[in-house]
Amino acid sequence: MKSTKLVLALMACGLATAAMAQAGKDNLATLKQMKVSGVDLNIPVVPQEGKNAAAIRANLKAVKLPPGFKIELYAVVPDARHMAVAPSTNMLFVGTRKTSVWAVTDRNGDGTADEVKQFAPSLKFSNPNGVCWTKDGFLIVAEHNRVLNFPAAEFFYEGPDVAVIEVVPQGGLIPVEEESFNHGARTCRVADDGKLYITLGQPYNVQPAGKVALYEKLGIGGMIRMNAFDGSGREVVAKGVRNSVGMDINPKDKVVWFTDNQTDGMGDETPPGELNRITKAGGEHFGYPFIHGNNVQIAGTAAAPDLKDMKAPAAWTKPQVEFPAHQAQLGMTFYSGKQFPAKYQNGMFVAAHGSWNRSKPTGALINFVPLNPDGTAGKSEVFADGWLDENGVYKGRPVDVAPMKDGSLLISDDYVGAIYRVTYSAN
Repeated sequence: MKSTKLVLALMACGLATAAMAQAGKDNLATLKQMKVSGVDLNIPVVPQEGKNAAAIRANLKAVKLPPGFKIELYAVVPDARHMAVAPSTNMLFVGTRKTSVWAVTDRNGDGTADEVKQFAPSLKFSNPNGVCWTKDGFLIVAEHNRVLNFPAAEFFYEGPDVAVIEVVPQGGLIPVEEESFNHGARTCRVADDGKLYITLGQPYNVQPAGKVALYEKLGIGGMIRMNAFDGSGREVVAKGVRNSVGMDINPKDKVVWFTDNQTDGMGDETPPGELNRITKAGGEHFGYPFIHGNNVQIAGTAAAPDLKDMKAPAAWTKPQVEFPAHQAQLGMTFYSGKQFPAKYQNGMFVAAHGSWNRSKPTGALINFVPLNPDGTAGKSEVFADGWLDENGVYKGRPVDVAPMKDGSLLISDDYVGAIYRVTYSAN
């Protein structure tokens, strides 16, 4: 009897070890052939109640919003970064800077998530920060140096294995030798014409002189676009950018907008963060690393001494908005809903992650930027803040903003590991 139990125990141990080994490898080739990976079909879920959820709700009491608005915990989502709200169901996908993409589902439609679990755990993701949708319901995941496309992800996410298209293979987004731990979080959007736009932050505080031309050629420190299904037709649409970690497309005039995080080590009050828009074809230049904002010189300063003899481009595009220095604006979105008052409709919400390179912390808030009739940006104002307490301690760090189909607004927070939901009622 003892020997039988020992054999069974060893078999069980062997099966568990095999399953863990299978889950730890990248099964992309297997999934591309529509075959099963052997990963356990039962995907663990993230607890949505308990001490942690209660503490997050308590912290939200300090968040200040305009009259009529309310913020609540929508879901506990570890390391929550950029969000892609599903087109046809009450769910969304959430990227991280680690190895998980999360599937977040509100099954009963009550405005709070019921289930949070890993998406496609049979795959080995690497910094899958960027998530976005094609117009016909394919989910794009932009990793540090790979891009994948998942057909009908919102309907086929229950198990570990999913259909997948390899848009850009591992090592094909940027040269492998340019990979870095710094500024590797990508963001993405798909335009009406099917083109996939991806931001590519350059990996330095300020890139050295020997990298400037290479980065402008490749779109590193800028934005590229390509076919969303096979990566063909790649072209650079923006350069002269330091590190953009947020973008969206204006649904009215189809113009691409993006945030940009600026140089560290230049003092508490400089340089400003940026909100930009692309209005010219052919690789529009936004000034970096020669200049920040409207007129802050970079080249030749202590932050970039080796650029002193380099000439700025003859023409470069100034930002639409200058934000206070070091607030780290990341995700942004156009608000096309109807729930919020008319003032906010068709404007932009921008998430400020919060500073690190400043003697007194700032940021950890949500800005609202109205849109003028001519398509330019109006004056920015603070919409929500309170995640940074009176002692300068962060109780949250917003990353991304995303409107839901009912007109509410989601805010992700990678510091707390949560998604919040903002609603409005005139009463």
